[in-house]
Formats: sequence, C-alpha cells, structure tokens
Amino acid sequence: MPAMMPAAVWHGARDLRCTAHPRPEPGPGMVLIRNRRVGICGSDLHYHEHGYCAAFVPDRPFVLGHELAGEIAAVGEGVTRVRPGERVTVNPARSCRECEDCRGGRPNLCRRTIMLGSASTRPPTDGAMAEFVCVRADQCHALPAALDDGLGALIEPLAVALHAVRRAGGVAGKRTLIVGGGTIGLLAALTARAYGAPLVAVTDVVASRRARALQLGADAALDPRAPDLAAEARARAEDGFDVVLEASGAPAALRQAFDLVRPGGTLVQIGTLGTQDIPLPANLLMVREINYVGSMRYGPVFDEAIRLVASGRVNLRPLISAVFPLSACAEAMAAAGDKESGLKVQLEI
Repeated sequence: MPAMMPAAVWHGARDLRCTAHPRPEPGPGMVLIRNRRVGICGSDLHYHEHGYCAAFVPDRPFVLGHELAGEIAAVGEGVTRVRPGERVTVNPARSCRECEDCRGGRPNLCRRTIMLGSASTRPPTDGAMAEFVCVRADQCHALPAALDDGLGALIEPLAVALHAVRRAGGVAGKRTLIVGGGTIGLLAALTARAYGAPLVAVTDVVASRRARALQLGADAALDPRAPDLAAEARARAEDGFDVVLEASGAPAALRQAFDLVRPGGTLVQIGTLGTQDIPLPANLLMVREINYVGSMRYGPVFDEAIRLVASGRVNLRPLISAVFPLSACAEAMAAAGDKESGLKVQLEI
C-alpha cells in the first residue's frame, strides 16, 4: 500500500476534492518537493470550470497546480545539484533535453514536454496542489531568503511575462500596451516597466482590473469598449504603440490590438485563444509590416525572474489577493474565478 498525502484532486467540472492521494517517490535524477505555497492559474480554472483546458481533456482524476514554492524533502539517485532542505521554485515544464528544440535552446517548444498538473499527457500528470510533488532536479531554482513562499510561487507566472517581453525584442524606450489586466497582463506591465518601457498602458473590460493596473504603476488604463478608445490611445501614442502584448486570449481583443500597434511595431501573443482558427487582418499585417510573434510559456528565464524580485525591481506582493488552506481548495477556486476581486489566489499547503 503506497504512502498517502492530502491533495486537491480534479474529478470533473466543478468537482475538486481535497482527498488522500498516493505520495510520489523520487526516482533517479528526480527530487521530492514538500510544497509550501501553490498558486491557482488560469489553466487550473479552465479544468475546474469546464472540465478541460483548450484541447486537453483529462481521462482520469489528477492533481492540479504548477505554480509552487517549497523545499526539497528527498533526492533520487544521481542528484547533486540540489540537496534536502533547500527552498526552491520550479519550472513545471519538463522538456526532453534531446530534441532539436531542446538542443537549440528553445525547450519551451519541446513536443515531449511533461507539464505538472496538466492533461497534455495521457494519463494526466499530477501537479503541486498536494503535500508533495516530484520533479526532475534541473527543474528546481533556488529561492533566496528575501523571497518568501508566496513570492516564490509567483515566479512561474512572472517567467511567462518575462519571456514575452524578450520575445518582443525588448521594451526599453518603447511605448508598450498590455491587452488584458489579469495576472499575466499585470505581470507583463510590471516587467515592461522594469526593463525600461517609458509608457505602459493596460486595457481591460473589467473596471477593477483597470484600477489595479494604475495602482501597480501603469501610466494609463483604458476601457477597450469605450467609444473614444482610439482617441485615448492616440493621445498617448499618436502613431500607435511600439509594442503590444496580448494577454487576454479574447479574439476581439486581439483584433483591436492590430489597430493599436504602430506601423513596424511588434505584437506578442501571450493569451491562449483556444483551438478554433480565428480571422486575422492579414492585409493590415502586411501593409503596416507588423511583427506578430507568439510567446509560449517561458525560456530559461527563471533565475532572471528571481533576481528581478529579490532586487526589488518588480514587486509581486500586491498581486496576492487571497490565501486559502489546501482543505478549502474548492473555495479557493471560486475566489480565483471572480474577475472583479480575484487576482492571484494561492493555497497554503
């Protein structure tokens, strides 16, 4: 009989249970992490609210969660880069390290990636909303004492934003617009400011998110449904924004982004748009020579993200809107799904 542990186990749409679940054991090259704090991501919400996430449909119950901070509890055979007792955060995407993308420095594009708390594999891969989780040793990144567990569990979503800013080719000296004021959008705004964007604007349909963007230091927060949006945008960037980061995942927002980026500017797609093809203004893309690029998860940016927070260049504390015990995982999901008040909800393990 395997040892058991408490875990938040997905059983179907709106059916998340805190129950006993088999405790993993670290094999060769793997480590066992005792989780301390785990954040709820948009993908967790999709599984909880809809029973699937984009094209990923679970075929059995599994443990959600991939934003974590914890400490090494045990190490498997051959592990030397980390030791028991170390505090770490984790890159939850375990690439194969052997394919052309991995060897070419783009492991985020590896087609054999195993993602914590995801149904992208069959069977689904258990995640971190549990007392323990196993990962490969090279997925671990040491946390300095200056970063507590709450901040450590925010490094993963910050890495998403940091990778997107890199995909834009940098934002120093560039007027930057963030489309979507959820967690990733706000992190992108903070990252753009930290890397030298002289103007950072955010659009969102939710008034409370626009207010939060201003509280976090955005220069402007615009309502994308306002009839005078174009004039408001021109008042800040007459010929359009140099860089637009689309973080909403809404087709209408993406279409609007093409109107707000300047000729020769760069539009970065961060938000997940689902599996259906959507129309794009290809002629506008051509005549204005817009650079439209994708941003998938993160490259090797975790250590840089940790340095950004530890140095004080990015303040993540205001993004934590609530913390629940693991036993209240269903209530935590409900809070995370509240677009008016929920931002980054975390579980204390």
